[in-house]
Amino acid sequence: MSTVTHQPVDVRTVLTDELLRKFDTPGPRYTSYPTADRFAERFGSSDAMQVLHTRSRASSSAPLSLYVHIPFCESLCYYCGCNKIITKHHDRAAEYLDALEVELALVVEALGAGRPVSQLHFGGGSPTFLSDAELTRVMTTLGAAFQLTPDSEVSIEVDPRTVTSERLAHFRQLGFNRLSFGVQDFDPDVQQAVHRVQSFEMVEGLMKSARALGYVSINADLIYGLPKQTPESFARTIQQMGQLRPDRIALYAYAHLPERFKPQRRIADVDLPSAPQRISMLGNAIAGFLSQDYCYIGMDHFALPGDSLAVAKREGRLHRNFQGYSTQPDCDLVALGVSAIGRVGAAYYQNAKTLPEYYESLRDRRLPVIRGYTLTADDELRRDVIMALMCQGRVEFEPIERAHGVRVAEYLEAELRALHEMAASGLVTLEQGAIQVTASGWFLVRAVAMVFDKHLQSARDRHRFSKVM
Repeated sequence: MSTVTHQPVDVRTVLTDELLRKFDTPGPRYTSYPTADRFAERFGSSDAMQVLHTRSRASSSAPLSLYVHIPFCESLCYYCGCNKIITKHHDRAAEYLDALEVELALVVEALGAGRPVSQLHFGGGSPTFLSDAELTRVMTTLGAAFQLTPDSEVSIEVDPRTVTSERLAHFRQLGFNRLSFGVQDFDPDVQQAVHRVQSFEMVEGLMKSARALGYVSINADLIYGLPKQTPESFARTIQQMGQLRPDRIALYAYAHLPERFKPQRRIADVDLPSAPQRISMLGNAIAGFLSQDYCYIGMDHFALPGDSLAVAKREGRLHRNFQGYSTQPDCDLVALGVSAIGRVGAAYYQNAKTLPEYYESLRDRRLPVIRGYTLTADDELRRDVIMALMCQGRVEFEPIERAHGVRVAEYLEAELRALHEMAASGLVTLEQGAIQVTASGWFLVRAVAMVFDKHLQSARDRHRFSKVM
């Protein structure tokens, strides 16, 4: 597939009211296809075990990706939509780690010990809720079960309020080589409004320590559209982030879905920025990061030119998984912990979302999988199309046809016809044997991808998701 470079245009000028009315609709972020809302309860523990057994019998030498979910947080962030448990009782972690080890033993029993792993990620919740001794325990257990490759990416999400320079040094000794700091915004009023107060100086000191300790890549998360944010206040945060100069920046749009996420009910609608203000924030952020020499990776990611994510973008090797954009090939993902989502072969699976249900399954020596999905041939073709759009901004028909044995122009005739309105609006260019997303269309690439989503059949279905912008 050809490498495509999008030179970002000014989002504030290209996203007209007319375009937003047409295409700024609720839709998935496509960290998978089909999306997790399509998982069904008829896929359970025995199905997941069979999928793992099948991979074991195939004797695949391809490295795995591992995800470990730690659900605990000490305090509630009002914007959060993650699966988490708010508690100051750190002794609750011991029971959870006991259960995690049982789950891991069941996985290894089915998959085989010593499988190579090229990517390990700890997410949450707040993984840094765990003590240094507890993290050591988990890493030791994982190290006995799997074999990390020499160039493996080992990352952990960090709540700056829960770590010190000494803790970062301990993480480095355990093998972590990548960090992701949850920043969101540096403005004190915004931090108060979302119940997450952490100073610029605190984050600055931790990032300096991380660099001195030799972390390969440091990421910082930001969110625009939060309560009390203004274009002016967020511009200051962008400028401050430029001073810190993390290797990567993830810039997410806040999705206000209080009917789905109870903590968001503490946010007053009147405090949220307007749609024009959100567009201004996004435009200012993109312009600001580009002026600071960051590369625009796509949709919500930026990286310094030498970072592996920017290199993968330039070379057309970008991938997308449940953690967002990735440099790793499209490998099987084994997920551990409450609510964690994995993918092995042509199947997705998700663990129990509550601790009682998670613990009960493991007491019975059953994988705690409560739902999943097995992809059809049609799903696999559409996944390839959607991921090409999301990662490269371009779909070339010939490799799709070669992989799936169809003529794209005939098989996706209705979808290609539906793209004509987007082409007329300047979001895509329809070439002979290819679809090209334009620079302005990149901001609405989720809407382009939705055209090929066979499962997204009604406006009712779409209301599960945040708006594209």
